Amino acid sequence: MIGSLIVLVVYILILGLVLWLLHYVVNAMPMFEPFRQVANIIITVIGVIALIFILLSIVGDTGLRLPRF
Repeated sequence: MIGSLIVLVVYILILGLVLWLLHYVVNAMPMFEPFRQVANIIITVIGVIALIFILLSIVGDTGLRLPRF
């Protein structure tokens, strides 16, 4: 359980660093504002989806069961 939490923290830190870097690069590039907003939204959505997959994999490793609908 502790090992899973340490892995979770490392994954979240790496994901946060990558997302911050992508946001920084997109905002530093000279482009029109609507394209910049769309790029930032796409980066955020991909980051949230990646975080959900990371959390689901951690739940699978700990032995906890997700409810079946």
